[in-house]
Amino acid sequence: MPFVNLKTNVNIDSKLENSLKTNLGELIKIIPGKSENWLMINLEGSKTMYFKGSEDRCAMIEVKIYGEAPDSAKEKFTEEVTSLVSKQLLIPKDRIYVSYFETFDWGFAGNNF
Repeated sequence: MPFVNLKTNVNIDSKLENSLKTNLGELIKIIPGKSENWLMINLEGSKTMYFKGSEDRCAMIEVKIYGEAPDSAKEKFTEEVTSLVSKQLLIPKDRIYVSYFETFDWGFAGNNF
């Protein structure tokens, strides 16, 4: 039950949206036990965002997962998702944050796991 939330001040047109969705679906497999079958993605482009006092291109990527993931998997995912977003949205890697939220409290279809 992963959820990836990408916010950026860069416009995300439909072609980029589809590419990001497809690539995130592949990358989520880096985290053990996670797959596109349960992945929810939110893409928010053209947001008003400031980083280091500047409106230059930037992005915040939040990754929420049910359960825990090894640090090595999170490290690899950070590396890969940062490269993807940098390449696709032309954002310098040092202007992209990635954060992780792990929880055992997750509901689906009216019930909690």
